[in-house]
Amino acid sequence: KQLRHEKHYKYVSTHDVGYWARSFLQDLERSCCEHGRRRCWGIGFGLSFRVVALDQSFRKLSMEHIVSAYKRTKTRAILLDYDDTLMPQGSIDKRPSSKSIDILNTLCRDKGNLVFIVSAKSRETLSDWFSPCEKLGIAAEHGYFLRLRKAVEWENCVAAADCSWKQIAEPVMELYTETTDGSTIEDKETALVWSYEDADPDFGSCQAKELLDHLESVLANEPVTVKRGQNYVEVKPQGVSKGLIARRMLSMMQERGTLPEFVLCIGDDRSDEDMFEVICSSTEGPSIAPRAEVFACTVGQKPSKAKYYLDDTAEIVRLMHGLASVSNQTTPV
Repeated sequence: KQLRHEKHYKYVSTHDVGYWARSFLQDLERSCCEHGRRRCWGIGFGLSFRVVALDQSFRKLSMEHIVSAYKRTKTRAILLDYDDTLMPQGSIDKRPSSKSIDILNTLCRDKGNLVFIVSAKSRETLSDWFSPCEKLGIAAEHGYFLRLRKAVEWENCVAAADCSWKQIAEPVMELYTETTDGSTIEDKETALVWSYEDADPDFGSCQAKELLDHLESVLANEPVTVKRGQNYVEVKPQGVSKGLIARRMLSMMQERGTLPEFVLCIGDDRSDEDMFEVICSSTEGPSIAPRAEVFACTVGQKPSKAKYYLDDTAEIVRLMHGLASVSNQTTPV
């Protein structure tokens, strides 16, 4: 008994709080040291466990790299998703901050830039939010509506939609809204969105999967697509995608005879993958300048068609501020 006590006493006397803290940090560093080089991640548990692989060329976007490319080039295309990219996820006030407005206006004042914001929001909402931005191009409802700048009218990017399918989809969404506390339905001009951003995340995710299957079944013969995104399920007309806007933006510059030497596209969820695909594939076509600097960037490390990532919204705003600072130095007020 005495020997055991002496052994324990010796251990306690030499292993104090400082020793515990140092050993904890060493273990933490050892377990995380390979994370930056990992290309495969285990996700889920039990039967739902799967391994997700990241492309070898997928890497964090360097501020120095992109600012240097921005300075070297004269004609630039900048395409930015708004929801959860320029505005943090979960924000109560979804309006752009005065800082974001200033950054966008600075970028738009640079004559070498063509800048577009893409959002799932309605055109009325975006017109109101971005009213201080005279030269900003805006795409609403994931690219169904497009406005090249404030002074021109909105135009449709696809043929006028028949929305009679809403009479089928809305009652189904209402059933899931009644059984999912915190969920809401947004009825847009051309789309219906069921959002569970304010619901229990686990239950909301399960309900979203079930709703997706249900809607795909009842709308199988309708000219619509059902997509699941970050905390929402959306039904929209076929052919509408953010990729349309990316393609339109590049073709506009090509028609003007100003092929972009710098292309930046930033988004955060599945709906932005269409933009990334168009931007990345354009390097092999005639719509951008030879040896152009192309940056397709997603938010967070995850499988994506983008080649770069940034960790969060704060890093994206910091990046955009850096680019705006370059334009500020070269653009006469």
